[in-house]
Amino acid sequence: MKKLTSIIIAAVLLAAFLVPQLPVYAANYNYGEALQKAIMFYEFQMSGKLPDNIRNNWRGDSCLNDGSDVGLDLTGGWFDAGDHVKFNLPMAYTTAMLAWAVYEYRDALEKSGQLTYLMDQIKWASDYFIKCHPEKNVYYYQVGNGDLDHRWWVPAECIDLQTARPSYKIDMSNPGSTVAAETAAALAATAVVFKDSNPAYAAECLQHAKDLFNFAEATKSDKGYTAALNFYTSHSGWYDEFSWAGAWIYLAGGGQTYLDKAEQYVDEWGLESQTPYIAYKWGQCWDDVHYGAALLLAKITNDDFYKETIERHFDYWTVGVNGDKIRYTPKGLAHLTDWGVLRHSTTTAFLACVYADWEGCSSSKAKTYLDFAKSQADYALGSAGRSYVVGFGVNPPKRPHHRTAHSSWCDTMKEPPEHRHVLYGALVGGPDSSDGYSDDVANYVTNEVACDYNAGFVGLLARMYDLYGGNPIPNFMAIEEITNEEVYVEATVSSGNGLAVKSFIYNKSGWPARMYDKLSFRYYMDLSEYVSAGFNPADINTNIVYSAANTAKISKPQVYDASKNIYYVEVDLTGTKIYPGSNMDHKKEVQFNIQPPNGAPWDNTNDFSYKGIMADEEIVPKIPVYDNGVLIFGEEPDGSVPVSPTPTRSSGVTPTKNNTPTPVPTPSTSSSPEIKLGDLDLDGSVDSFDLTLLKRFVLRKLKEFPSGDHAKSLLAADVNKDGSIDSLDVSILKRVILRKMEL
Repeated sequence: MKKLTSIIIAAVLLAAFLVPQLPVYAANYNYGEALQKAIMFYEFQMSGKLPDNIRNNWRGDSCLNDGSDVGLDLTGGWFDAGDHVKFNLPMAYTTAMLAWAVYEYRDALEKSGQLTYLMDQIKWASDYFIKCHPEKNVYYYQVGNGDLDHRWWVPAECIDLQTARPSYKIDMSNPGSTVAAETAAALAATAVVFKDSNPAYAAECLQHAKDLFNFAEATKSDKGYTAALNFYTSHSGWYDEFSWAGAWIYLAGGGQTYLDKAEQYVDEWGLESQTPYIAYKWGQCWDDVHYGAALLLAKITNDDFYKETIERHFDYWTVGVNGDKIRYTPKGLAHLTDWGVLRHSTTTAFLACVYADWEGCSSSKAKTYLDFAKSQADYALGSAGRSYVVGFGVNPPKRPHHRTAHSSWCDTMKEPPEHRHVLYGALVGGPDSSDGYSDDVANYVTNEVACDYNAGFVGLLARMYDLYGGNPIPNFMAIEEITNEEVYVEATVSSGNGLAVKSFIYNKSGWPARMYDKLSFRYYMDLSEYVSAGFNPADINTNIVYSAANTAKISKPQVYDASKNIYYVEVDLTGTKIYPGSNMDHKKEVQFNIQPPNGAPWDNTNDFSYKGIMADEEIVPKIPVYDNGVLIFGEEPDGSVPVSPTPTRSSGVTPTKNNTPTPVPTPSTSSSPEIKLGDLDLDGSVDSFDLTLLKRFVLRKLKEFPSGDHAKSLLAADVNKDGSIDSLDVSILKRVILRKMEL
């Protein structure tokens, strides 16, 4: 009896070991919203001239000279991760995986309303690959140098101002079989999903795929693939890519020859250590695609060898193989490796869905694999207590390792202290094996994002949406509210018989980041006492004492409003590039003097700009900034302000609020005639100074209104009377001052 009891206990323990104790959740997540945002992530990664239908206002055109070093147009494609190199090996892998999601789950993607967006992204990448393949045996596999690029923490729109972006190619003398074959797979998969909707484009992609495959097969060498070795070295070699690409070319209509080639190279796949089996303990990724190839070949041929190969892989990730299985975290994440762990678990989950949905998979295994897939999707979306998808769910990551989303203007992760943009849909690397995670921008192991991270994740979410539903957000766009002044002047003054101004002009643009090389700013003066005494404004001397911009020049006093004796001195920086780059690049100091003739009456205190300097601790709106003569920041003496302070790609969309509105007190005096809406300084009139006060208050640069009665000013600031003070009040008050509406 004791022996029998021991056997039963051992069997129970073995069963417990073989079946992972995954948590069971009663509620599903909004897979439709997650899918929507996971696809949108690729819009934030786009390089080159952006299309008009981009759904955000913080990405701009970038790297428009890519390929110029070799006389080609190599613009387009995706930036790889949080950096700005275009590595074609992971980009091609990503494209193939996204196309696979369409191939398997087109109906679900169409039902969710996301098919068009995903197809646009697949074509965006494939268009770039075609540019990179100008000749049959020539292929440009990378644009940008990883080592040089990683020295700079700047937005994508400015990286080509900081460092060169060389183009790297392979050819017959210096081949790169792995990247060529992976690109062949990407273009063939693209051909598959565009075959019905755009047959001419599909045919073009298929021809490039064949040529690249033949080039890779003829050379069987990665001798010329050198520039990416510190970042994306394919340890699996090129034979897995040959099988993967061959299968896709066959599916695209390339003929039996390519299926034969796909199977021919299976014998070259690596074996699991100390076993006779094809390797099964890793996962589908940019480096090793034999798992995907095995699955495709299983479905194409129905051969038991491929079925057993891929099932052994999925069993290792779920129930175990001969008592050996992948490690799980306490909260249920299949934890392959610390670096980008969620990329691996969600990609394997996607493949598990594809196999489970196939009629060749047994019902019992299908249930196991689908349960596993759901558990990994749910972990990424929040089942462990927090989301690992930026902009989705409960407590999502807010500080991913991503230069453009952070949007530093001075080449540091510390400034600004929080990210200025929400990188919707980005799957971060993920937690350690104990479910530990820190939302740290500096941690590129657990908190970086990348194109290949989202590649399998999109397909997984498409299947989860198909099974469990969820509602994408109607007309969702990442149109953000601008949360700080982008281009402005700070200044201090000292006066006597003349005026000495120390000024700094800043470019902290982020919606999108952009370079200016035609900036100027104006100091406005009231010369009434000077002119009344009979002196000529032309006799006033101006000179630049010091400038960090070597092109800076200063004008003599210019007439602004002769009837009121209002003049201005303009400091022109045309020819100096000012942009969100290093600490030297984003700001320029200019010290200048304004000197009247000896004996002339001179009173700076009535100057429009002088009063602005005295009233502001930092930013001086009354020293307005111009781009090529067009007012872009600040205000002029007549109340003129910029009509549109920053370029946007969409309009009529409610901005994403990145700041908390200030509630308004509701005393009985709220309806008192003493309170005039918009009159924040309580001087009886509504003017540009009130607008300046409101903007600074909303941006948290002003803690209390300088009116003497802060409570009344709060009531006056709530111009739309909705009970809070926020950016909407700023927009309304601006229109009031511009005479475009009345309160």
